[in-house]
Amino acid sequence: MTSPTTPTASARRPRRPTWAGRNYSLLTAAAVVTNLGSQGALVAAAFAVLETGGDGGDVGLVAAARTLPLVLFLLIGGAVADRLPRHRVMVAANALNCLSQAAFAALVLTGDPRLWQMMLLAALGGTGQAFFGPAAEGMLMSSVSGEQAGRAFAVFRMAMQGAALGGAAVGGAMVAVVGPGWVLAADAAAFAVAGALRAFLDVGHIPPRAPGGGLLADLREGWREFSGRAWLWAVVVQFSIANAVVSAADAVYGPLVARDHLGGAGPWGLALGAFGAGTVAGAVLMTRWKPRRLLLAGTLCVFPLALPSAALAVPVPIGVLYVVMFVAGATIEVFGVSWMTALHQEIPEDKLSRVSAYDWFGSVALVPLATAAAGPAEEAFGRTAALWGCAGLVVLVTAAALCVPDVRNLRRRTTAVVQGGTEHASADAERPVGGLG
Repeated sequence: MTSPTTPTASARRPRRPTWAGRNYSLLTAAAVVTNLGSQGALVAAAFAVLETGGDGGDVGLVAAARTLPLVLFLLIGGAVADRLPRHRVMVAANALNCLSQAAFAALVLTGDPRLWQMMLLAALGGTGQAFFGPAAEGMLMSSVSGEQAGRAFAVFRMAMQGAALGGAAVGGAMVAVVGPGWVLAADAAAFAVAGALRAFLDVGHIPPRAPGGGLLADLREGWREFSGRAWLWAVVVQFSIANAVVSAADAVYGPLVARDHLGGAGPWGLALGAFGAGTVAGAVLMTRWKPRRLLLAGTLCVFPLALPSAALAVPVPIGVLYVVMFVAGATIEVFGVSWMTALHQEIPEDKLSRVSAYDWFGSVALVPLATAAAGPAEEAFGRTAALWGCAGLVVLVTAAALCVPDVRNLRRRTTAVVQGGTEHASADAERPVGGLG
């Protein structure tokens, strides 16, 4: 017989938080696995192109081949994810990513891959991501409820960002030791493991979808949900521009400034790592901090995203750049958690993936154009002026978003209500904003 003072095995076992249910735990574990593999694969793909005799332009073509189908199929992916069981869409997308990366690895390991082959396989990977992303975001948001949703999203993002940071470091080291082909093969295996984990997700708590009027009708309904909320489209427009100019600064101007003034690729890689470390720190902060005005706090924290471009324009010493990148990463993660919490509490469960797709589409649509225009802009205005322009645009669009009353006034809800069979947060004593008004 167990003594009353002797802890049992169940008492000694750490208890999982009430908000970390089975689906949430599976989703977090799968996200860690895929981010470990995918971040290393980004490094490996670039070096695979270079080792075949390609140049920076060829690396850009492979990257663009991945981005283009992501933009083209995102909206369709969101509609499909709200029509079919989301975990099946996620598993199918993971299977496509696994097969495309395995084929990419086999080409690199066994032969002389051609540029068009690498572009085709990268495009297949982007297509998988277009269907996976909206389904994954909808599934994550439906897996948590109540007042702890913000903490759950913060922990999820902390795990994901930490895995991405570690994956980039380990992947870079593996490329140097064993070559890019084996890193791509490891990424294919990571997609297989993550897909297997996601196959065990339980969707029994999600109400069956009512028969709809077809894919176009679903897209129109998602558009009405998106466009009817001023806070939603205002922030997406803000980030369509902010993401574009920040991507141009990081992908084009940053390496050039590092080469000419900061000591080369090594210090620039550490600067990007400092940004990643900042995102982890920001996620840790958000496990404790619950700002009352979600989007006001989050949007104010977007202003520091202009600092890296300004620091590169000066340019500041490399140590100062590390600090700037860390601060920018931490503050943008405050926005990220606040944004997910706002979507979770305001958007009906059966429309989450479609709204997420419009969000993703707006956020990435201008990135290829901005990166393509970065070179001509540098020739026309000079690199310093182009970087100051990037910083100024981030400040301008963020200030414009704050001019929208619903962005300033959207508040965290504290009591649970049921929308379509799923718990969402509410605040009975406060005026709803946006499309809920």
